[in-house]
Amino acid sequence: MKIDPELLPYRPCVGIMLINDQGRVFVGRRKDTPDAWQMPQGGIDDGESPREAALRELEEEIGTAKAEIVAESAGWHRYDLPGHLLGKVWGGRFRGQEQKWLLCRFTGGDDDIDLATAHPEFDAWQWVHPDDLIRLIVPFKRQIYQAVVEEFRPHLP
Repeated sequence: MKIDPELLPYRPCVGIMLINDQGRVFVGRRKDTPDAWQMPQGGIDDGESPREAALRELEEEIGTAKAEIVAESAGWHRYDLPGHLLGKVWGGRFRGQEQKWLLCRFTGGDDDIDLATAHPEFDAWQWVHPDDLIRLIVPFKRQIYQAVVEEFRPHLP
């Protein structure tokens, strides 16, 4: 059965651009997609603000929420899933994600990062220059990453 994506809603989500003192951005390599790197992100639970979701997602994905929120995107960013993923992720309920992005300054040390969480999403991580993010990201998210980097650039060290 073919899914009509126009009939599906977007999943409310938060994305986190986590930067260290050198202005490098945290990216994790997805366990389920070889060579696909991304910044932490995840769904916003009912009754949860994007800011609350961001700190919860950091804890769930990288094992620490040692971060302070610096800025929030002015609007929401949307992306559609590519056809081969429709109906396969998020129980087939969504066509993509609508994301509020937060820029967070990491207040911990590298030894605070622990990918061995209850439900690990990443199998490796690194700090990268903001301009190197785009080449690491899966193609269907690149436009959003470019927009987020440009919006947050004035806040980067």
